[in-house]
Amino acid sequence: MAVSPGRGSISSTSCGEPLADRRVSGQPLQRGRLYGRKRGRPLRAGQQGLLEGLLPRIAIDLPASNQLDPALLFPRLPRSVWLEIGFGGGEHLAAQAEAHSDIGFIGCEVFENGIAKLLGAIERRQIENIRLLTRDARLLIAALPPASIGRVFILFPDPWPKARHLKRRIVSNEILDQLGGVMTDEAELCLASDDRDYFSSMLERVTGHPAFEWLARRPADWRQRPADWPPTRYEEKARAAGRASFFLRARRRSRSRGIAYSCRSPRE
Repeated sequence: MAVSPGRGSISSTSCGEPLADRRVSGQPLQRGRLYGRKRGRPLRAGQQGLLEGLLPRIAIDLPASNQLDPALLFPRLPRSVWLEIGFGGGEHLAAQAEAHSDIGFIGCEVFENGIAKLLGAIERRQIENIRLLTRDARLLIAALPPASIGRVFILFPDPWPKARHLKRRIVSNEILDQLGGVMTDEAELCLASDDRDYFSSMLERVTGHPAFEWLARRPADWRQRPADWPPTRYEEKARAAGRASFFLRARRRSRSRGIAYSCRSPRE
């Protein structure tokens, strides 16, 4: 597959580098704060080949200046740039990229097997408008300029159900502060979970945040997956196990309304 490089920083060497210290909300992001599995079952030879061959051509190398224009990552200037944090096996990300060839997509994931699965889809389907960060998504968010992302997906993140692990949940006040800064006016924040407690936490935090407004008007708006969100393997697994899934769509409020907020520490 011939993937055209973009005009921004695309890494050819740093895909497997450890996390570097950077500042997020004024605090250093230390090693060891990224939770979750990095690897599952051993990769097949073809998958390993994609990690070594295709991934370096579409992986994002965060610049030393910690300033990244996401539109310049793509060979053609995209109409907008959308971000998926924790893309799992990449089913949703690949389907969205195929459906919106004029949009640039950035996917963040550290699970090697999921990355390899998405790379397989990119190669088979000749998808050219996806770029990947295989490190902590907060590093990317810290490097993005204000109002540079047109939509954000966080679909079925690990619910970390044990009380002592709640601080590990990705949807927190802190991440909402950061996303509110990098999302454009009227951009959508799209969340999903099959864990009722986590969804309640998501809903409380989003509706309580001054940068976002919940778009639901009737129960079906949060009980049914929106038509323009392709399904993921996690939704299918939840359905097979008899668990309901919940969906949350929020809109980034217009900055012209004079809404301001300060970065806060997560209360989890």
